[in-house]
Amino acid sequence: MTVVPVCVVNGKATALGGGATVAELLRQLNLTGRKVAVEKNGEVVCKSRHGEEQIAEGDKLEIITAVGGG
Repeated sequence: MTVVPVCVVNGKATALGGGATVAELLRQLNLTGRKVAVEKNGEVVCKSRHGEEQIAEGDKLEIITAVGGG
């Protein structure tokens, strides 16, 4: 039996593969290449760290996408 880590993304429980990073989560959510801001457990995750920032069981993430307009 494989254990799948579950984190909370924008208030919704989300299952991830083991050893998932912020970049992998953004791919899973089809947000790759979009302008986003990511907060993990109350701290901003810089874009330069998305590929190395690990997500653990129970982490709480907020992802905000930029919307153009005026």
